[in-house]
Amino acid sequence: MTATFLDTLLLFSLPASGKSEMRRYLGSLTPEQCREDFGMGPTLQLDDYPYVHLMHRIDDELLARGYGYKFYWGPNRPFQDDWTWAMLIELLNEDYANLRKGAHVEAASAAQLLFDRMDAARVKAGMLETLGDIPWRVRKAIGEALEQECRAELDALNRQNALGTEGKTIVIEAARGGANGSAFPLCPPHGYAAAFQHLSPEILDRSSLMYIWVEPWQSRQKNIERGLPDGQGSILNHSVPMEVMLGQYGCDDMAYLLEQSDRPGTIRVDRIVEEGGRYVTRTWHIPAARFDNRKDLTTFVRAPREAWKAEDVAAIHGGLKETFRQFGR
Repeated sequence: MTATFLDTLLLFSLPASGKSEMRRYLGSLTPEQCREDFGMGPTLQLDDYPYVHLMHRIDDELLARGYGYKFYWGPNRPFQDDWTWAMLIELLNEDYANLRKGAHVEAASAAQLLFDRMDAARVKAGMLETLGDIPWRVRKAIGEALEQECRAELDALNRQNALGTEGKTIVIEAARGGANGSAFPLCPPHGYAAAFQHLSPEILDRSSLMYIWVEPWQSRQKNIERGLPDGQGSILNHSVPMEVMLGQYGCDDMAYLLEQSDRPGTIRVDRIVEEGGRYVTRTWHIPAARFDNRKDLTTFVRAPREAWKAEDVAAIHGGLKETFRQFGR
């Protein structure tokens, strides 16, 4: 096992592939198991799904007040602007920076703070603000309706920020893809290649990547199976609409990116970045490994921990050991 500590782990793969279950399993391990078996620390975890859900909630509240949707074409339909994928990465960049700094974010209204953050992230992604033109009385009413949910998310981030990052591994979860039958390379903003163009240099400097490997048809099947009627706000039990599964997640470009890299076992990322007041080209080689979940090793983690079977735990733990060996651990 290498002495190099796994600082940041990008947990990228298709919806319902087992990412959230993997985060839950990693979060159940002792510090000794994390260190000795995987060369990592106890996990701190970030995910863009809460923002996806809260955009739906904003649209719901707008519709209830006689206004049109701002983010989606409908309650079970895709984004109006596909560059919203980049906006979500910008929000993760901010969460990551706050986590590294141990920031405690204060806000009189967590909902209004979120609205401002979303508009600022849209601008960073090259889009126009969308919530600033809502009449204040309407925005205030929507904020009041969503305050409890937004406050819970902000409090959770603040609690995690207070833990400190020393000796820990930050896990960042996200799903990206392209339309069913797409040719490669995928056209931005779709796919992981586009996501790497928006992740902050700080994240790229510190990251390794674990891809949970399922076939797209398995992703669609598992997405249906995990969904509960009241589960849209749940990390483990929400279901992505089938139009989105086929149009946005019908395939992904991870295998393509691994094949295209000039260093085996890495994702190559070429970026133009600002350094020292000028723009330069930088190249990263992100260490990448695949956890083979085509024979399901993760679904059992959704059950209460006391219901986990020893043989299931042994299978996922053994699979993780094989995966982390790809990093040299």
